[in-house]
Amino acid sequence: MKISVVGGGYVGLVTAACFAELGHDVSIIDHGPAKVKSINAKKPPIYEEGLEELLKRHVGTRLRASTSYDFIPLSDLTFICVGTPPNPDGSADLSKVEAASRSIGSVLKKSGNYHVVVVKSTVPPGTTQKIVIPAVLHEAEKSEDEMGFAMNPEFLREGHAVEDFIHPDRIVIGSRNLRDAARVANAYQGLSAPFLRTGLTAAEMIKYTSNSFLATKISFSNEIGNICKKLGIDVYEVMKGVGMDRRIGPSFLDAGAGFGGSCFPKDVHALIKLAETIGEDPILLRSVIDVNEKQPGRIVQLLRARIGELKGKRIAILGLAFKDNTDDVRESRSIPVIEELLESGVVITAYDPIANPSMHKIFPTITYCSTAADALRGAEGCLVMTEWPEFEDLKEEFDLMANKVIIEGRRILSIKGGEGICW
Repeated sequence: MKISVVGGGYVGLVTAACFAELGHDVSIIDHGPAKVKSINAKKPPIYEEGLEELLKRHVGTRLRASTSYDFIPLSDLTFICVGTPPNPDGSADLSKVEAASRSIGSVLKKSGNYHVVVVKSTVPPGTTQKIVIPAVLHEAEKSEDEMGFAMNPEFLREGHAVEDFIHPDRIVIGSRNLRDAARVANAYQGLSAPFLRTGLTAAEMIKYTSNSFLATKISFSNEIGNICKKLGIDVYEVMKGVGMDRRIGPSFLDAGAGFGGSCFPKDVHALIKLAETIGEDPILLRSVIDVNEKQPGRIVQLLRARIGELKGKRIAILGLAFKDNTDDVRESRSIPVIEELLESGVVITAYDPIANPSMHKIFPTITYCSTAADALRGAEGCLVMTEWPEFEDLKEEFDLMANKVIIEGRRILSIKGGEGICW
């Protein structure tokens, strides 16, 4: 098949590269010339495990990037993979989705082929029906019978996105008819996963619900962890036992500093706002956010309790990305921690295997180190904020500290003598 992907970010680039891996002819459309140049040079503008290998294998043959929409009329499917960042009130900003829809429609005006436009961006229920379809049809000057539309949510974990695309738990396709769903399903031929066909709005809601439920598991675990901390109970022992229940499962039960990234915070806020607009009071979802926002402050409280006045103290922070295996710092729980420490007059030395440059854009004045040992040298306290596997091997590096106070926001260290935010 010939496939167009509008948007070369995390979702769009991985989606395009993986479709090329499945044997399709794929074109990425992105408004950023620098990003397009990087992709065509086989250098991914983001870090994602396995992505560079896919670009090296397929760019120049099955995969290309461009700022032009000209490939779209030649393709069978166009996936909309643009960002939906939060508005100040927490609702989803759909301006890029609408703009992409209009651009797609305009280039399909003279096309006589039956084309299917697929929304893969995370959007509130009703977006495809109320915004995408009218925008495309208006610009294309076509009727609803002349074009197809579908909603195909992504379930890709940053850091494991390629793996998740190739080995999905399920493939959800929302559509108005079987013809459109079948064309989208054909793009995934070769993958072993159950297909679920739904209506357009149900597919949109599945994505929001999935992310909100996982976020709920995290905040629930953190609240239990906070209780366990005061009772002297190891919350990881508790959650191991809880996760063995088949009805619950072990995933997303690791207590710690909370969730971040480009999806969970944004999507829970958007679902809250959506509920409010229809007259519902989402009490549970509000609590999920409330627990998450308070959790990073607890690690700073622990630090104060262990070393006293923070002003002028040198504190090492290990891990800046919101999770391991990515350079993404969006909504990282390190950010509120760093903000509070800076307000308290702390001298910060930080280390992350790949996210130093990303965090430098937010906090240019703190000291970024090339190794964990450099960050720890002379520090009077250490906060571990990301569960990078390499941190598990740190041992004698902590002997470089002036005062060996170690507090984990993520449980990863193998040394004895430290403590965790929830344990």
